[in-house]
Amino acid sequence: METLKTGSHYIWSIVLFVFALTASCGQKEAGNQEETAAWPGHKSWEMGPFVKQNAANPVLLPGVLEFVCPILEESVKWEEKDVFNPAAVVKDGQINLLYRAEDFLGSNNGTSRIGLALSEDGLNFEKLSEPVFYPENDSLKHLEWDGGVEDPRIVESEDGQYIMTYTSYDGEVARLMLATSPNLKDWTKYGRVLKGDFKDTWSKAGAIVAAREGERIIAKKINGRYWMYFGDTDLFLAHSEDLLHWDPLETNGALKPVMKPRPGYFDSRLVESGPYALLRNEGIVLLYNGMNLEEGQELDPSLPPGAYSAGQALFDGADPSKLIDRSETYFMTPEEPYEIEGQVNLVCFIEGMVPYNGSWFLYYGTADSKIAAAVYEEIGMR
Repeated sequence: METLKTGSHYIWSIVLFVFALTASCGQKEAGNQEETAAWPGHKSWEMGPFVKQNAANPVLLPGVLEFVCPILEESVKWEEKDVFNPAAVVKDGQINLLYRAEDFLGSNNGTSRIGLALSEDGLNFEKLSEPVFYPENDSLKHLEWDGGVEDPRIVESEDGQYIMTYTSYDGEVARLMLATSPNLKDWTKYGRVLKGDFKDTWSKAGAIVAAREGERIIAKKINGRYWMYFGDTDLFLAHSEDLLHWDPLETNGALKPVMKPRPGYFDSRLVESGPYALLRNEGIVLLYNGMNLEEGQELDPSLPPGAYSAGQALFDGADPSKLIDRSETYFMTPEEPYEIEGQVNLVCFIEGMVPYNGSWFLYYGTADSKIAAAVYEEIGMR
């Protein structure tokens, strides 16, 4: 999850272990696709099962790295408080994990910056000593300071540029932003994704539609346009000719939802994009984050109130605005101690996914405090 997160539910920490063992994976209503026999409760188009790498998790922890903040003009321990919500890219034969890191200094529960860590096996990472993306004394300082820059999602363009969406937070409004890089270290900022009447609308979580080519994830046009899902309550959609300038779908002067929360499900409170949206044979598969309501009769009674779990949605490969199907239950939910207790309790927040060495590696923030990995060994992937 991201800025202005819901309060903790410590009382549910022990209860969740019971739910994890007893919660039914049965469908609540008939789906449009048949279940996968080896993965009961889930549908044939869904990716998985993703297996949490418990022996290695968490794969990334806070540290004491320092750099000189250009705004404060002093050395800060930029990842001392928490690390979470990463993007992932395979580059030069390694997994490059771009992760959100917080210090203890910012007035908004810490300032967020984006660090880079490298791995040759997907589980053991070596961090670069300084962040690669952060608020500076530039034209966007008023949008990025002192809440910071958060929650990156990254795809490649056909010509090898890296396109990153991220959230800026000025202490009052979160805004969906965009930047590009040739190498994941040197970045050019392009500012807000939403313009005009929507330029100061609360917006986050830009997941661009892309396809896998080997171990690269490359943005792809559909009907002559690139597409991006975004949002953190309802899910919205925008399109672009060049990956830099985006126009959202509208209805009656407002953003047009393409997916909404569902009463009684794990995503009864909100839906929010996970990694990029993946163009596959079945259509566009979007792994997403869902939050359970905190109270009331419309929450999912099999989960603690306010828990963040992950699901999947299938959109039409020829019409990205058309929702075809949706998972009936989560494929990931907080179960381990580091997922249950932290800066914000009861959170598994998926955000980075890469094909690597014949498997899909999925990275997620745990309780807004640490980073963990899950792996899906897809048949025929090699």
